[in-house]
Amino acid sequence: MPLKFRKVIIADERFESAGVFDVNNDGILDIVCGEWWYEGPDFKKRHRIGAVQAVGEYYDDFSNIPMDINGDGWTDYVTGGWWGDTLRWRENPGDSSKEWQEHIIAHVGNVETTRAWDVDGDGRLEIIPNTPGGPVKIFKLVTDAAGKGTGEFTVHTVFPHAQGHGLGFGDVTGNGRGDIILSGGWLEAPEKPYDEEWVFHPDFNFGAASVPILVVDVNGDGVNDLIVGAGHNYGLDWYEQQIDSVGNRSWKRHPIDPYNAQYHDLQWADIDGDGAPELITGKRHRAHCGNDPGEWDDVGTYYFKWNGESFSKQIIDYGPIRTGTGCGIFFQLADLRGTGRLDLVAPGKDGLYLFLNEGL
Repeated sequence: MPLKFRKVIIADERFESAGVFDVNNDGILDIVCGEWWYEGPDFKKRHRIGAVQAVGEYYDDFSNIPMDINGDGWTDYVTGGWWGDTLRWRENPGDSSKEWQEHIIAHVGNVETTRAWDVDGDGRLEIIPNTPGGPVKIFKLVTDAAGKGTGEFTVHTVFPHAQGHGLGFGDVTGNGRGDIILSGGWLEAPEKPYDEEWVFHPDFNFGAASVPILVVDVNGDGVNDLIVGAGHNYGLDWYEQQIDSVGNRSWKRHPIDPYNAQYHDLQWADIDGDGAPELITGKRHRAHCGNDPGEWDDVGTYYFKWNGESFSKQIIDYGPIRTGTGCGIFFQLADLRGTGRLDLVAPGKDGLYLFLNEGL
């Protein structure tokens, strides 16, 4: 049976990214989105973060990655956007009456969105912005002897060419190291990721792909595959990794949902509690302000369950624009009520919504 969700509107705002973390150190998760943070557990009281640059229908805020960057015990977050050309972090002041100071990490060019992965295997997240026209750069937080953030980052360029629209991370080869997936191929991780060369394999061309491109073992054969959304077109597919008897690698495309568009953000998590992960995603409403294929189609958020042969689609929400809801460029899954079930926080140009997971 499909899961049941209860839809709650948090704010009628146009911010496309949201983060979930404990802002005020009270042990309760809060929602951070655009110029505001919303206090848990009911998210009705909001507090000002600060101004975000507005450009047409967009805001220059395409991620909310939580990290205690300056080591003061209060969780900050990393963001970046297309127009500011910068990777930035917002400093949590530890006082709900104060605005959050913004700090520039680096000038990196247009940022499609930003993600965080443990690239070097030290248990800490590194930051990688998807800058379609720029190189692949890894930003590592500098920590002190006690392991606390210092407010500074080191930068490591691992691919000097334009990376394209789309970014993922995971172990393609099965050697235990995380590789980087781009829209036009993948970068094989060396043993020392900051000191040795990453080898580029131009195995595919996904076009304007999702961020992230998921690296997961879809069919349970012990080899990781790729799940790719079309961020600005129709399509959602998985690519089966196949290795022949002499070690040649190929990728076999399997459609998941070719009839919906703007699958820009994807997550792989156990949303129904059966011990196996599902694919959770949805449409990014007005991704290119009405100019993408399928832009005016009905809007939806879904989860796809692997049935052993293919993915079965389950609807979380669907309907005409301003009735159905998508999930923006950076959505969140979190157990917001202590039920043991993952709820979904869905930002977008049509508002900030919460889908409460009520189970079966």
